[in-house]
Amino acid sequence: MRPRIVFMGTPEFAATILTKVLDSQAFDVAGVYCQPDRPCGRGQKCTPPPVKRVALTHGLLVFQPSTFKDAEVLAGLTALSPDILLVAAYGLILPQTVLAIPRRGPWNVHASLLPRHRGAAPIQRAILAGETHTGITIMKMEAGLDTGPMLLARSIPIGPDETGGSLHDRLAELGGLMAVDALALVARGAPPTTPQDEALVTYAPKITRDDTLIRWDESNAAIHNRIRAMSPRPGAFFFLEFPGTNRRIRLQATPGRSKRITTPLTPPGRILGLSAGMLSISSRDGVYLIPSIKPDGKNWMDATSFACGYLSKLAPDAALSCPPPAVLARR
Repeated sequence: MRPRIVFMGTPEFAATILTKVLDSQAFDVAGVYCQPDRPCGRGQKCTPPPVKRVALTHGLLVFQPSTFKDAEVLAGLTALSPDILLVAAYGLILPQTVLAIPRRGPWNVHASLLPRHRGAAPIQRAILAGETHTGITIMKMEAGLDTGPMLLARSIPIGPDETGGSLHDRLAELGGLMAVDALALVARGAPPTTPQDEALVTYAPKITRDDTLIRWDESNAAIHNRIRAMSPRPGAFFFLEFPGTNRRIRLQATPGRSKRITTPLTPPGRILGLSAGMLSISSRDGVYLIPSIKPDGKNWMDATSFACGYLSKLAPDAALSCPPPAVLARR
């Protein structure tokens, strides 16, 4: 008889894991829990989260409570009679009354090598910290934040130019494969687990607006880590001032590269013009080159189009080499 699973998760990361579990056909998914539909996009229409879309495609029961403090919600979960509760990026703190329901325990898929990066944003925080490895940990859930004993952990490298988006996708794939392995181990009995070393704990709090702001007085390495950690979402930004006014525009940047300079350093944040088709901006220890820019409310454009279309008007003294307007129009 296949073990009965209740799955809890909300975003794309969790949807990938749920898909892997369903594809294995080794478990009976009795129900799926995710956060309520949220307004999304310019029209602010309510959009079902990715996990709900996967669940409905497979004809599964979907539940979207905003809290587990309601006795009826707890009774509904109990009625599903789960052997195992599998959680991945659910977005709600589960009380002990929920964790005690599954007969073989609640298990969580976490996108870090615990005890490092406990919390909501382990993928971005690992890149922000300049780390070269991360991974997936499957742990038994406790009332504390990602504190439970570990069942499985596997490491993967972080590339020097890897973005938060690409690392997210690789970890989601790994997490799905590991979830299937973990569920099989748990279904066979009480598998051995390893306690987390509290001396090695670090935290990964939610990404804030301040985390997305590019600071040109940081090193090139820190700037690169910040931009790639936030790419493609929520995006890393900086502001370009209009000379002689109080106006400024907000610009999102894609990851670029550092450039060695032999001339004396200029003040951080100064736009130096174009270099090899990229926007050149001074940092604390050199120059950072940005290949493409997105002004607030506009589409993405390559650095040459941005510099010649925007910067030539805002900073006429910038060292620009602009192609004819007809060429820019085709970009």
